[in-house]
Amino acid sequence: MTHSRSVEPSASAGAGPVAALDIPLPSWVDDEVDAVGAALPDVEDRMRLALRLAARNHVEGHGGPFAAVVANPVTGQIHAAGVNLVLATGLSTMHAEVTALSFAQARLGSWDLSATGDPVEIVVNWRPCVMCYGAVMWSGVQMLTIAGEGEEVETLTGFDEGPMRDDWAQQFERRGITVRTDILRDEALAVFAEYGSRKDAVVYNARRGATVAAP
Repeated sequence: MTHSRSVEPSASAGAGPVAALDIPLPSWVDDEVDAVGAALPDVEDRMRLALRLAARNHVEGHGGPFAAVVANPVTGQIHAAGVNLVLATGLSTMHAEVTALSFAQARLGSWDLSATGDPVEIVVNWRPCVMCYGAVMWSGVQMLTIAGEGEEVETLTGFDEGPMRDDWAQQFERRGITVRTDILRDEALAVFAEYGSRKDAVVYNARRGATVAAP
């Protein structure tokens, strides 16, 4: 296992045109999934997998302590797992939910995960940030399972999760997406606390220190 490294985005200008993006999933993510088996029928076991991935991800230096698992909530079959790859890719959108959903959609061959014929769930080690809120909503999953919600993740890690509407869960439910929360909440908070205690942790909020002007 490699040690964490501080990574700052490149400020160089004048780079040539990019015609394609190559987003590799770290091999250790699939290794972790293979180690627990192809199916995890117990939702707590699926969350434990997400927590292991989140705890390892920042140690590997790929991004923050965030991970997601896309699975069949009935059989527990794992379709894909993803981790935050912002530092590894230099792309701000490569959050864990986006990564996991993208690999699940590619592997299942559909941008609409509700079209697979079986129920699909995404398990995340905290409530999605404001960007991933939309990504989950438009993915076609029928269930969102989270370890918890609240300001603790921002307090413990320093990450900006963005402005979330108060009725965020009801908006999912209106679109046929069941939300369940408080699955291994304390264990998730322990992962965030460990990350926040590290002096070399990289918190990659854009416009850090900027004040948001009132409308």
